[in-house]
Amino acid sequence: MAQPVKLTTTVSETQLGQRLDQALAELFPDYSRSRIKEWILDQRVLLNGKLCDKPKEKVLGGETVVIDAEIEVESRFEPQDIALNIVYEDDDILVINKPRDFVVHPGAGNPDGTVLNALLHYYPPIADVPRAGIVHRLDKDTTGLMVVAKTVPAQTRLVESLQRREITREYEAVAIGHMTAGGTVEEPISRHPTRRTHMSVHPMGKPAVTHYRIMEHFRAHTRLRLRLETGRTHQIRVHMAHITHPLVGDQLYGGRPRPPKGASENFIQALRKFDRQALHATMLRLYHPISGIEMEWHAPIPQDMLDLIAALRADYEEHKEQIDWL
Repeated sequence: MAQPVKLTTTVSETQLGQRLDQALAELFPDYSRSRIKEWILDQRVLLNGKLCDKPKEKVLGGETVVIDAEIEVESRFEPQDIALNIVYEDDDILVINKPRDFVVHPGAGNPDGTVLNALLHYYPPIADVPRAGIVHRLDKDTTGLMVVAKTVPAQTRLVESLQRREITREYEAVAIGHMTAGGTVEEPISRHPTRRTHMSVHPMGKPAVTHYRIMEHFRAHTRLRLRLETGRTHQIRVHMAHITHPLVGDQLYGGRPRPPKGASENFIQALRKFDRQALHATMLRLYHPISGIEMEWHAPIPQDMLDLIAALRADYEEHKEQIDWL
């Protein structure tokens, strides 16, 4: 169902030389720049009475703007009283530390019980922000930090910052195998051609860049710190599997338990018990969308990953005399 939108304004003299889509995004802050760009391309914008379909066209200032468009009314999701671990909050944004087994947005198989439903209950005005202010997502079983916008202007600027790679997101992970050095995986990612719940490296995919460095070696596993330049679905999981070091517990991309020779029964059980990808969003750094102040947050490693790391260390200590790469 579509809802009509009729907007009129005059371009400010101070906007001389700006792109049309940029100028209109400033004049109509309740709508994202991407939505305004769509309206321009769909020939919904009149500039001084003339149709304008070029988002890059420069404005001079003083022009009359009329937008006659439609907005698809989004499905209305129900607010649900679900606890959120809020790390930071002000009038424009909030940062949460997401636990495992918590889907971010409703979808097939997860109609409710999501972060979005929790946000609608916690802060009802966020219903007026697209996707309830969600700027980026974490997988259901990936833990850690997420930023959420409480207003449309804040969301628009955060999305633009994300696209300009101005938001820094760092993760900790445990990968299978002995890795000798850090590096960068720069491989495009797209939906898997036959398994629709999977992503895969594909030459026709979208650009994706993941940097990683080694934090700690174990006997047959490696603890990593990773930084995303892009934010493709399952990016870290796909990239690490692509270089033959899938994450521990990641059954979707090959992270089945692989205990090394001579492993104790306790260690084998610890590996088998870890039933999610060993991935945690531990640091988030960004420029505040309204004040412009640089801000940074850290989330400690969750207990299940701490237990896994402790088991890996114990196995390493027990067998280090026999390790040939030491």
